[in-house]
Amino acid sequence: MRVTLRVNGRERTLSLDPRVTLLDALRERLDLTGTKKGCDRGQCGACTVHVEGRRVLSCLTLAAGLDGKAVTTVEGLARGDELHPVQRAFLECDGLQCGFCTPGQIMSAVALIREGHAGSEEEIREFMSGNICRCGAYPGIVAAVKAAGERG
Repeated sequence: MRVTLRVNGRERTLSLDPRVTLLDALRERLDLTGTKKGCDRGQCGACTVHVEGRRVLSCLTLAAGLDGKAVTTVEGLARGDELHPVQRAFLECDGLQCGFCTPGQIMSAVALIREGHAGSEEEIREFMSGNICRCGAYPGIVAAVKAAGERG
């Protein structure tokens, strides 16, 4: 079936099997490999992207159900060479170690700040709890989200 998505501000039309996940469409059809395939079961958050401004797990979302929708991936956050404030904060606060989970962490952080859930470290931890970091970089992640949230 034909599916048209607005990915990172650009309209993209794909011919897909109806069973293709958004994650696989992004990575395999559009070469947007920033979104990571972690558990492929919706348990780790590495595949987090925004659909119409809301965070979703792209490994559990069928691309066919998103016809005409806006999708933002980690590649769509920066404006040219200027990093998004959350991306900058992750670098400044050492909010990463191996980096595998970082794109999903960043996408969740952008959403939770926009949702108004960056008021305290406890709140940040709660609203980031769907994103797993196997390296244990949580102190830096929380510090990055807090810093970006304070900057607005």
